[in-house]
Amino acid sequence: MAAVLTLLFVIWGTAGTTAFSADLKSIPVRGKVTMIDLGAKKCIPCKMMAPILERMEKRYAGKAAIIFLDVWQDPKPAQHFGIRGIPTQIFFDKEGKEVYRHAGFMSEEAIVAQLQSMGVR
Repeated sequence: MAAVLTLLFVIWGTAGTTAFSADLKSIPVRGKVTMIDLGAKKCIPCKMMAPILERMEKRYAGKAAIIFLDVWQDPKPAQHFGIRGIPTQIFFDKEGKEVYRHAGFMSEEAIVAQLQSMGVR
């Protein structure tokens, strides 16, 4: 019987940090534009992005998946997505194809612009 790879990922939401268990096969979210932010809760630029991700999650609820993965708690996503530094943001279209990748702090304006360029309003 094949083992299922699972990880803990965090979505910054209205009630603060909420943990969900899922496997990497569910990321990106099927049929939905997905932005993942790979970082760590203790990394300074990642901490600066936390409130931005919370606003994005609220603003795009039902329109796009906004997901934060803490790669210091679980390094598997970093390996899976081939990141070399944190934070790194990866954007996927509705078909699950990676369309944009950014390393470092990403402003709210830049995230909104990228999502809009992908048809998310």
